[in-house]
Amino acid sequence: MKTIVPKKTEHHLAQAAERFTRAKRAAALTGAGISVGSGIADFRSPGGLWSKFSPDEYATLDVFLSSPEKAWRLYREMGRSLIGKKPNPAHRVLADFENNGFLKGLITQNVDNLHQAAGSRLVLEIHGDHQHLQCLQCGHVTPVIEDHYQMKGVPECHSCSYPYKPNVVLFGESVRSLHHIEELLANCDLLLVVGTSAQVYPAAGLPELVKQQGGLIYEFNQDQALSVPGSQGNIPLSDFFFQGDLADTLPMFGEAVRSVA
Repeated sequence: MKTIVPKKTEHHLAQAAERFTRAKRAAALTGAGISVGSGIADFRSPGGLWSKFSPDEYATLDVFLSSPEKAWRLYREMGRSLIGKKPNPAHRVLADFENNGFLKGLITQNVDNLHQAAGSRLVLEIHGDHQHLQCLQCGHVTPVIEDHYQMKGVPECHSCSYPYKPNVVLFGESVRSLHHIEELLANCDLLLVVGTSAQVYPAAGLPELVKQQGGLIYEFNQDQALSVPGSQGNIPLSDFFFQGDLADTLPMFGEAVRSVA
């Protein structure tokens, strides 16, 4: 594994950029870390959403079905935290990569819609999105409006009056887009892993899948997180590890790619 730090290790950076431009089916996997620069706290970090609302108590399908009013306390807090948030430079670099033909698409664990706002086109959302409400009874889906987070009570389906829930995956629900993820990663020869430790499935299995196919792994995180068990401890999974703030490392990589493309 080669570690790349901003303003250092220029040789490794140039090598990583050149190999990226030669990839035939590159993709990206993103997590909460990429949206921190947009002012959205990681749910699991100190002071994050899960420190205020226990997932087991508020974020399960059973809780929504038995007490939608209680579940909506969490949804309103989450929704308000996303109002007015904009893509940051890291989002825009990935959108530029796709629009310039370097990325086939991206997979995200986030529900904030910032990749689409930045201009990414093929975005596979494992955990759904918080920009729509869904009805579990009739299947109706409607865009979120700010009033949904300000009103008292629970918004009801326009078609059948059943309580709406945000179009996010709750604990106890199946994740989304698995078939499309398999298609995107079929023969993937390079995966950018951005702002996620990839510890929760199905995301946890995706870097190793690409590695088993002979692909390269580029990890962008504050601390190196991707590894596989070995006989003498964990073995790093990444070929290149970009260490530091994503607001610095991804734009730096984007500049390096443009210089060799």
